[in-house]
Amino acid sequence: MTKDVRVRFAPSPTGPLHIGGVRTALFNYLFAKKHNGTFVLRIEDTDQNRYVEGAEDYIVESLNWCNIPFDEGPNKNEKFGPYKQSERKHLYKQYADELIEKGHAYYAFDTSETLDFHRKDHEANGKTFIYNWHNRLKLSNSLSLPENEVKTKLDAGDDYVIRFKSPQDETLHLKDIIRGDIKIETNVLDDKVLFKSDGMPTYHLANIVDDHLMEISHVIRGEEWLPSLALHYQLYAAFGWEAPQFAHLPLILKPTGKGKLSKRDGDKLGFPVFPLEWKDSKSGDVSRGYKEDGYFAEAMANFLSFLGWNPGTEQEIFSLEELINVFDLERVNKAGARFDPDKIKWFNHHYMQVQDNNKLAEQFRLIINDKLDVIQNKSEESNNEIATSQTPHNDIDVNYIEMVVALIKERATFVSDFWDLSHFFFVAPDAYDEKASKKALKAETADILAKVKELIVGEEDFSVKNLQNTIKGWILSNEIGFGKVMMPLRLALVGTLQGPDVFDIIFMIGKTETVKRIDAIIDSI
Repeated sequence: MTKDVRVRFAPSPTGPLHIGGVRTALFNYLFAKKHNGTFVLRIEDTDQNRYVEGAEDYIVESLNWCNIPFDEGPNKNEKFGPYKQSERKHLYKQYADELIEKGHAYYAFDTSETLDFHRKDHEANGKTFIYNWHNRLKLSNSLSLPENEVKTKLDAGDDYVIRFKSPQDETLHLKDIIRGDIKIETNVLDDKVLFKSDGMPTYHLANIVDDHLMEISHVIRGEEWLPSLALHYQLYAAFGWEAPQFAHLPLILKPTGKGKLSKRDGDKLGFPVFPLEWKDSKSGDVSRGYKEDGYFAEAMANFLSFLGWNPGTEQEIFSLEELINVFDLERVNKAGARFDPDKIKWFNHHYMQVQDNNKLAEQFRLIINDKLDVIQNKSEESNNEIATSQTPHNDIDVNYIEMVVALIKERATFVSDFWDLSHFFFVAPDAYDEKASKKALKAETADILAKVKELIVGEEDFSVKNLQNTIKGWILSNEIGFGKVMMPLRLALVGTLQGPDVFDIIFMIGKTETVKRIDAIIDSI
């Protein structure tokens, strides 16, 4: 590409950033980095009535968490600032005036009541009201009214809007990187409002002006903006500016594949639709976020990259750097992409395996402390002594926790899964699974476990390998079925017939704790 690549993500701060918005930001980021370009964040807050406090900070925090930070935007490398449309308010009127002077726009004074009347009248006759070439001279605007009357209205401060004058009997030939060539007849287009008498532009004018002034080379945005493409092309032509290249991304569909994904779908099916947790300042309602639900940012980016794009190979796991290298807008599909909540769990499970165990251990430590506090409180309330590991839980060495994590994380999707997979490393079982007990505990079990205990007590080199050799050697030499020994031994240590290798558990909890747990199950038989 000969022209410097500059793309922008331009959300409105009307609430939390939807997962679809994150996908749009990601594709902009990947495209920019692929071409050594610039990823710009612009806040489109022209609709002040819908502005939500905290939404802008949420957008920035979401991008940062997803590891797709903007290069240029509010308070960062402000080459073409300001980057909030509300702070650029003074710029837009001159461009609206320019369009009027060139004959591409006009003042319209129609009241909302009048327009509402026409809409209802058309609906009653099975028609749709469109404000354009076929009726604009019958309505109240600077094309139908005498010049002196227009001046009087403007001087009197009458409410007005500035509308684009869409041409009659023309065919527009538009290009979209994803959709290809698009042909539109101008006779079906309405005269969109560009500017209001309160001094604020509509999205259409502000969007075009800002993209031009910020030298945006490619506009990569959601499919919902495709109907606006004709107007935007016409605006560039009316100003005499070179239009950027456009790419309209497919919709993200519900898990059923029918309809656009919404927050209601997440609430109904039990998955988040926002990257971070969001608390509504008015209602106090809290919406779940992928970060707080335990997803890794790498899993999020990898998963979202496949919503509408594919590399053309069987490979599914991509680091952000690998995505940058292979990403191509021409491999983005036109059809909507079905959101699969199970697939992002699959990605998260993969990225769990490559996470640093020490970092995972630090996160898990918080959960352990909370769990053991609850157990301790219950113990004090019932005056029961529940056997915990010898070390008080607030002093558990993070290196010990790290070793536990290494043993169990292959079966985990989230850090929150760790406790259920490893609680027996920190607290002895206070009950034994009924079904497992029937299967593992037989008449000879107590005698067998007593002998196993002797072997463990007598083991001087308390390593996994030696423990394994000693106990398995005894089993083989006495021609005892492995299940008769290993199942009740596991049940004694864990409380169920699940968990990692028995000898790893024995080594980790230590000789004294192992003997206590064997004695406990013998006493229960």
